[in-house]
Amino acid sequence: MDGQDTQTGQLHTPTNILLLSLAVSDFLVGLLLMPGELIRKTSCWFFGDLMCSLYKYLSYIITYASVGVMVLISVDRYVAICDPLHYTSRITVNRVKLFVCLCWLCSVCYGSLVVKDDLTQPGRYHSCYGECLIVIDVIAGTVDLVLTFIVPVTVIVVLNMRVFAVAVSQARAMRSHITAVTLRLSVTQTANKSELKAARTLGVLVVVFLICFCPYYCFTLASENMTNSSNTFFVLFLFYFNSCLNPVIYALFYSWFRKAVILIVTLQILQPGSREANIL
Repeated sequence: MDGQDTQTGQLHTPTNILLLSLAVSDFLVGLLLMPGELIRKTSCWFFGDLMCSLYKYLSYIITYASVGVMVLISVDRYVAICDPLHYTSRITVNRVKLFVCLCWLCSVCYGSLVVKDDLTQPGRYHSCYGECLIVIDVIAGTVDLVLTFIVPVTVIVVLNMRVFAVAVSQARAMRSHITAVTLRLSVTQTANKSELKAARTLGVLVVVFLICFCPYYCFTLASENMTNSSNTFFVLFLFYFNSCLNPVIYALFYSWFRKAVILIVTLQILQPGSREANIL
């Protein structure tokens, strides 16, 4: 029982809480948004105008929450790499939980402002039955572009460039002092390697995020109406495909994630002794 508590405590880290929030948004994209987008683009929308408005509202909430969590992940890695001595005091589990909750709450509030007209007058932009269009005016689209893409992406890129520079300098310092092997240095190097690995993993996560999100926002900047065109379908597919790639990235870099997936897929999690399984 003590081993189980220790294992659970090791998984309850600020970084893993952020990854859990990102995983929740990825799951919602696969469960709700991608099927809804396929219906909206390839066939008649038969759920009604109100459900169309709610679908658009939900898509904004999940999107904004994903962007916010990516910013939090970048801040987490920045403090861990660039200010490791103060990491445990500044980035605590409770603080991360609070910021994650605020991130989702802000997404809910901001999303309601974006689709306010749609929620109050469902179907106001539909010209015929079966349509479910996403229409944003120029002013709202510009504000949305700045607040949900330009500002967050700038923060993400700047922080990750700083993390990369510090990580490279730390790697060089570790190689140059490899002959001076002491117990204290060995422990420090092990901790640094762990942080560098986490930074590399989340760096890949951020790069994939930018590759998938940039075409969508560039397209929305150039087009006011998200109409049923092949270009729109492609950028939206790439936009949502980011949520499919995130679990693959976790599996490639985190051994405990792979072990946990195997336990779930093979239904070993239903066995009585699965709670004591060692996945670390």
